[in-house]
Amino acid sequence: MLGWFQALLPKEDNFFRLFDAHAATLIRGAEALRKVLEGGEETPHWCQKIVDHEHEADDVAREVLFAVRRSFITPFDRSDIRGLTNSLDDSIDQMQKTAKVITLYEMRDFAPHMRQLGDIAVEAATLTVEAVALLPDMRKNRGRLNELTEQIARLESDSDTLYDEGMKALYQAHKGGDAMAFMIGGEVYDHLEKVVDRFEDVANRISGILVEHL
Repeated sequence: MLGWFQALLPKEDNFFRLFDAHAATLIRGAEALRKVLEGGEETPHWCQKIVDHEHEADDVAREVLFAVRRSFITPFDRSDIRGLTNSLDDSIDQMQKTAKVITLYEMRDFAPHMRQLGDIAVEAATLTVEAVALLPDMRKNRGRLNELTEQIARLESDSDTLYDEGMKALYQAHKGGDAMAFMIGGEVYDHLEKVVDRFEDVANRISGILVEHL
């Protein structure tokens, strides 16, 4: 009877499958964000793609949190599972917030520093996907996992520099005239920089899991 009941419960490896699915929405979202930053008439299309990927991520997150409630066996602490899920979700949420601002102000042109921040977001998402895929055997993969989280932290530092440079260029371009353009551009820069911040949050969460469980 107990064996039959346990067979109905989520298996430990299902969590890793869901983590992978969640991380996959981040790379799709980051790639769509980079397309947005190319500008032009396709901008609304790619903004909508980000929204679609954010909805996909929400579906996965709900599945993970439901599985946590009904599972006897989890790959690591329930609080860590919830924390990792929330940090992954925050990353795609921040992309969606960026797309919302761009849509609200009907932006079609983006500065080079904005596109560079988009490049960093794609790179951070790629590293995040790899890191999440290594979690099922974290003891064996701890060296590579540490490398990946350090790389993401360096990307976040690079994004801070790009943000400062971009804001300086934005000020220089508009200091004599269009205050509204400066405010809108500054808001977009702020959201783009926060996208990379959220990826660092994921990296920090993974580092915490390694510390607790190895």
